[in-house]
Amino acid sequence: MNILSATGIDKSFKDSTQTIEVLRGATLEVEAGQMISITGQSGCGKSTLLHILGLLDDPDRGELRIKGASVRAKSSSAASIRNRDIGFVFQFNYLVEDLTAAENVALPLLISGQKFKDAIKEAYSMLQRLKLDERLHHYPNQLSGGEQQRVALARALITKPAIVLADEPTGNLDPANSLEVWKLMKMLNEELGQTFVIVTHDRDQAALADKTYELSDGKLHLL
Repeated sequence: MNILSATGIDKSFKDSTQTIEVLRGATLEVEAGQMISITGQSGCGKSTLLHILGLLDDPDRGELRIKGASVRAKSSSAASIRNRDIGFVFQFNYLVEDLTAAENVALPLLISGQKFKDAIKEAYSMLQRLKLDERLHHYPNQLSGGEQQRVALARALITKPAIVLADEPTGNLDPANSLEVWKLMKMLNEELGQTFVIVTHDRDQAALADKTYELSDGKLHLL
């Protein structure tokens, strides 16, 4: 079953002197339980594509389907689809400094209306799965960079989304912590069947995925 499909995605940006074509007919299909990586040179449009896949932006042309339904970022249903079906992990973790690790992870559940006690219990369980048993009550400034990114990963997973979109999730980490985060994502993919689409400039890490694509000339090419 296809969780996500993007067909013929075009996207361009205009400045005062020119139009820059970033995506030119990019096409991608992601099945449930797959781990997909997208690599390419800096500035090639990887983040732009991920924003379109995550309903944060619309393409100029092309179609995006999530769980079989055609969707657009500006549609009335986009916000509920993002909240229900899509988890996001970014290069910068965007943790709330005044909240503990567990409270940060519980936040999406609290926003959706879940009781604090139940949300925190689920957050504890997810953080323990990501080897953060001893950091449940620590604040972000008390965590290492790798720990902060694992908290961000837990937060993305807490709503049990159909797909997690990760944009350079280890871009700010040293090699050891970077590999640890990738191994955890692979573990979650294999043990929970969690679907991932991960943008990275690191080809060695990209090779850990089931399929690796390179974005060049505005199109996706299977490596």
